[in-house]
Amino acid sequence: MTELYYIEDDDNIADIVKEYLGQKGYDVSVFPVISEAKYAFENHIPDIILADWNMPDGSGDVFCKWIRSKCKEIPVIFLTVRNDTCDVISGFNSGADDYVVKPFELEVLYSRIRALLRRTGKVSEQYLSCGSISIDKGRMAVMYKGKEISVSQAEYQLLLLLMENKGKTLTREHLLERIWDNNGNYVNDNTLTVAMKRLREKLHHPSCLKTIRSFGYRMEDEV
Repeated sequence: MTELYYIEDDDNIADIVKEYLGQKGYDVSVFPVISEAKYAFENHIPDIILADWNMPDGSGDVFCKWIRSKCKEIPVIFLTVRNDTCDVISGFNSGADDYVVKPFELEVLYSRIRALLRRTGKVSEQYLSCGSISIDKGRMAVMYKGKEISVSQAEYQLLLLLMENKGKTLTREHLLERIWDNNGNYVNDNTLTVAMKRLREKLHHPSCLKTIRSFGYRMEDEV
């Protein structure tokens, strides 16, 4: 199912769009303030974003720039009453892929969403995130607060495995087998301890990376 975040403080419009796109097979999450959308985005990247411009806690163009600092590929559509030429230009300059002026036809909005997704594919399958940490599987890159950090192959594979199983505890034995023994590198238990220690230091000791004493490790969303 295609995941869509909609940043909109007008409940009536939000409900109409959510119901319509839901009937088309979209999983729509509505956020009445930008701060809630940012929090959700840092824990999970959707496939596409719809954003109003005038929000109670900020403006859409600033929010769009923030999104672009985190993920350059995700499609963003402005959905706003602001129709001046300067606003439209500003919207595109801030990183938006499309600009729809209210009032609008739901069928037209749906067509624009589909057109963007045909070009970009499902971005959520390329990116994994948890707190301030994200992984771009396409580039095999690890980011902390949007800034790429250097990790070893083993550290990348360790973080990737934990992120792909977010919310699940993985045993030390499972991690050793999947990351090292799978590659023909038969190592002892201390290898995992050292790799985890180095990874934690590079990620500034994130609270979302948990140690389950005498068992293993788990990634979980911050609350």
